[in-house]
Amino acid sequence: MKLCRYLAKGNLALSVAMTSLSTLMAPIMTPLLLLLLAGQWLPVDPVSMFTSIIQVIILPIALGILVQRIFPASVAKSISVVPLISVAAILIIVSADTAANAQNVISSGFIVFLAVFLHNSFGLVLGYLTAMAMGLNETDRRAISLEVGMQNSGLGVALATAHFSPLAALPSVWGAIWHNISGPILATIWSKKPAAAPNKENPELAARVKPAVDSGSK
Repeated sequence: MKLCRYLAKGNLALSVAMTSLSTLMAPIMTPLLLLLLAGQWLPVDPVSMFTSIIQVIILPIALGILVQRIFPASVAKSISVVPLISVAAILIIVSADTAANAQNVISSGFIVFLAVFLHNSFGLVLGYLTAMAMGLNETDRRAISLEVGMQNSGLGVALATAHFSPLAALPSVWGAIWHNISGPILATIWSKKPAAAPNKENPELAARVKPAVDSGSK
């Protein structure tokens, strides 16, 4: 996803900060929101889900940071290979879950895909419009749009499979596929459109910067 932010000329620092914050909040907010929004229809165990998220997200990140500190040279050599391993792992998970739900994919695949498409589209649009309403510049808008619209479908597949059923993981399976299509398409479109200059995005900042530039040139 960070590659999409880079190609879209979005604010990578903002994107990393948002991802870090959402990752740290995931073990608490995901079980809580699922309990509040779906607890009356599904048997939700927030404690068990909290443990699963810690195991799936927090521990691997902590382990990665530890390995980076202990073996920095080895990590630097493996940077070009690790993303390929990650993509391969996601493909294996998606393929296995799709195979397990082959009949359901045929019968209700279009409806599920439509829901995933709308969810992704609304996220991209609302993320951009919210950033615009807050007066943020174009690079921030692009980063927030992609950050809101593209989600961790791998986590959704893992949680749904572990706590509910393979069928419950179907939306996340389609999400993993569609997000890797819509994100690069939008990033490619934005890559051909330069972000607006700072003086166009923030006139007040430009008014403060211009006198300093003029005085420095004298």
